[in-house]
Amino acid sequence: MPDKDINIIEKHSLILRCTHWINVVLLSLMVWSGVLIYWANDEYITIPDQLAKALSINSRLGIGLSWHFFIMWPFLINGMVYVTYMLISGEWRSLAINKQTFKDAIQVTLYELKIKKTQPEQIGKFNAAQRLTYFSVILMAIGAVITGLAIYKPVTLGWLTAMLGGYKAARLEHFILMLGFIFFVIIHIIQVARSGWNNFRAMVAGYEIEKK
Repeated sequence: MPDKDINIIEKHSLILRCTHWINVVLLSLMVWSGVLIYWANDEYITIPDQLAKALSINSRLGIGLSWHFFIMWPFLINGMVYVTYMLISGEWRSLAINKQTFKDAIQVTLYELKIKKTQPEQIGKFNAAQRLTYFSVILMAIGAVITGLAIYKPVTLGWLTAMLGGYKAARLEHFILMLGFIFFVIIHIIQVARSGWNNFRAMVAGYEIEKK
């Protein structure tokens, strides 16, 4: 018999969960192959040689390029499925931001850092800090695709490369976005760990359990 002392709250749809976990795999491969590519240029990567050998990321430019250019297509398709679903379903509203979002995000951050004792009111699935972060990640993903295409086809898409400041500038921008993704993943994992199993369950099973 169902427990009458708990509420089951539907949170994430099947499509959102599938695209999320597919993206976890694809983004990991994109970052890994990207590190292999940038390792070939001392301007970007300064990992000590011994560590690079231990991680098997030295002298693997060809492998990095092959994987990166291969994974970019399913990464793009998965992202398009996610964005299309968000727009059609109206789920985009859960990530929509406005001027107040920035102020509220600061308050949420202060609460998370134990500087502020009162927890800000949360409206919808995500608090202001989460909405701002997830919205920014979507913009980062779009930027990664645009800068990636500019690097991939600098002659065919010369107009795009020029708009980004040239090939070197586009490559640097792409690298900065990769660092942004790494930073986001680290913070995201910490936040999920702090939130506990209920939050993780929502992204696996699609629902949270709330005690009455």
